[in-house]
Amino acid sequence: MNKRQVSVKRVIALIIITNLITASLLIFAPIPFIGGKKLVSNEEYQFVKKFNKLISIKTILEKKYVDKIDEDKLVEGAVRGMVDGIGDPYTVFLNQKEFEELLTHTRGSYAGVGLYVGEKDGKIIVVAPIEDTPAYRAGIQSGDYILKVNDHDVSAKEMDKAVSMMKGKEGTKVKLTIYREGKGTLEFELTRAIITIKTVKSDVIENDIGYIRITTFDEHTADAFNKALDNLLSKGIKGLIIDLRDNPGGLLDQCTQIADRILGEGTIVYTIDNQGKREEWKSDSNKLNIPLVLLVNEGSASASEILSGAVRDFKAGTLIGTKTFGKGLVQEIISLPNKEGLKVTIARYYTPSGECIQGKGIEPHIKLDLPQKDKIKELSYKEDIQIQKAIEVLRNK
Repeated sequence: MNKRQVSVKRVIALIIITNLITASLLIFAPIPFIGGKKLVSNEEYQFVKKFNKLISIKTILEKKYVDKIDEDKLVEGAVRGMVDGIGDPYTVFLNQKEFEELLTHTRGSYAGVGLYVGEKDGKIIVVAPIEDTPAYRAGIQSGDYILKVNDHDVSAKEMDKAVSMMKGKEGTKVKLTIYREGKGTLEFELTRAIITIKTVKSDVIENDIGYIRITTFDEHTADAFNKALDNLLSKGIKGLIIDLRDNPGGLLDQCTQIADRILGEGTIVYTIDNQGKREEWKSDSNKLNIPLVLLVNEGSASASEILSGAVRDFKAGTLIGTKTFGKGLVQEIISLPNKEGLKVTIARYYTPSGECIQGKGIEPHIKLDLPQKDKIKELSYKEDIQIQKAIEVLRNK
């Protein structure tokens, strides 16, 4: 064998060895670098490494599943599962239909039964029925647990699915199975209707007491409140009742605009995100210069609690009723491609005194509950003992 033949063999051997080493690195190397060159970022590599299970399962399903697989639904299910894995019922993925329904809801109208719902102990709880809606007229109450929709079991893990099932075309029917403490399981068959939310209503009661009821905080609530308050002040009211009972919350900016109208200068609320960043909403020096009472109950949540907490901490008024719901979390709605969306809990909020009421609620200054018999019917001002107590407090200021 001559030297040339030996050299050729050595070259071939070196090429084979080099290829084997490269292949081994590609398969077994724990870092995303080959030959000193970066193939992917470390973040991308770790992502692929962690989520490779999804690809493996998808491959198995495609090989083994008996029927044809809808890949779009597979992807949506994977995304929804990832978001649900956080374990926060308020952080959810929204497909095109769900996202449009959410946007419609914040704009002020939709077709459904008229319920605001939340999560408690892994179950779907009625935070509040919306006034003059099928659910309200049927007698569904704050504190009821929704067990089934059209005989399908539902839980807080599927809250958005349950809400979607309750909504539908105007005039169609939906069956709700609920649990009510002291009553057991109850069934309601409701006819869906267009739910047009009038979030603010006002009146003058007892000759000179202003009354404003806020049912939720949507895009138009602050303007409606300011118009109602201006109208009442022009009539010479001597005190004001703001009724937040069964108000499940809504848009933060609407709540803070209302707080700014009635409070003096200071911090209305502040939030802290996952990076420790603090954001504040402040009010100017202008304030309401007449006695104020807020009515609250276990259905008063989120933005209602922000307003209640600010009034309490500013010592700007008296809270009457029962302890509020206890939702101290802030969500952001994020638009995604294909008209989908993501609702993400981005921060906790704190009252001016620094209290986060998540899971705790706000205790009123004067505890006064409605009799059970009065919770299932619409009351006049004179029949409503909480309103009568509010009038008494205002008269004594």
